[in-house]
Amino acid sequence: MGNSTVKLTAAEISNLWMNYQNDTMAGCVIKYFLANMEDEETRSIFEYALKISYQHIEKVTEIFKQECYPIPVGFTDEDVRLDAPRLFSDILYLHYILNMSQGALTAYSLALSLSSRDDIIQFYSECLNETRDLHNKAKKLAKEKGVYIRPPYLSTPDSVDFVKRQNFLAGWFGDRRPLLGIETSLLVYNAKRNAISEAWLTGFSQVAQLKEVRRYFERGRELARKHHEIFESVLRDDYLSGTINYTSGVTDSTVSPFSDKLMMYHTSFLAAPLIGQYGISIALSPRRDLSTHYARLLIEVGQLSEDGANIMIDNGWMEQPPKAVDREKLT
Repeated sequence: MGNSTVKLTAAEISNLWMNYQNDTMAGCVIKYFLANMEDEETRSIFEYALKISYQHIEKVTEIFKQECYPIPVGFTDEDVRLDAPRLFSDILYLHYILNMSQGALTAYSLALSLSSRDDIIQFYSECLNETRDLHNKAKKLAKEKGVYIRPPYLSTPDSVDFVKRQNFLAGWFGDRRPLLGIETSLLVYNAKRNAISEAWLTGFSQVAQLKEVRRYFERGRELARKHHEIFESVLRDDYLSGTINYTSGVTDSTVSPFSDKLMMYHTSFLAAPLIGQYGISIALSPRRDLSTHYARLLIEVGQLSEDGANIMIDNGWMEQPPKAVDREKLT
């Protein structure tokens, strides 16, 4: 059966719908960044990112029209103010695109694996390749500018060894072993994501219009700081370090470049991958204290995300995602 006779699956329509939301949001954010960006090398990367976002929006719109599926509202020029004063530094912009492209690589890989129709498989293959190029360009530039933070190095062992004692799993009590390489990598990754989220939410909390939204961003900022400090403290116990504080890259502007709706959605966009990453970290961290940390912090992020969804619903900002037919209601 050709693509014209095969309907989109639940996974395909849901991922395309989410792509439309994310890319229209990204388009607004990147246009504002470009309006006040000074570094030309960073600008070229964001111009490439904006081009990718527009291409994705165009392709998803074309697919939706072919399927006679309603085009989502997403985000428009009404959600961004290009003449607003600078809120973030160019260096923070660079860290931002590194962080967001890293998350997009994971999302596109999952979308590709869940796709069945040939044209959708091709689309996500292209998305994956484009995002890989974007991430590599941003990483290369960050290294050239000396702002890229590498994970810690490990000593090279003399020979192969095997685990001999049960304290390999211990964490809270007893003879706690040093961190594994994978545990260290995940701690650094999660510390960095929270440090960037803390900076981003600091900026959002300065410019939000509604009081409840401003308080929500303040709460998110403090939660990100707490998680960042927990991961850093675990690393320091093994004389390791993972990241720095990025909040110095936030200016003192109180003029909002974005609508509260966009900033609330963007915050959920930051939280969702973090929840998934904490789940992966639990699975890949044998030491009990680490899995306990991740499980507890995952619940905290989940609660914050739920409260954010309630604010969006109360203000009429949350579009209805694709869903199954309510058979009970029909009967």
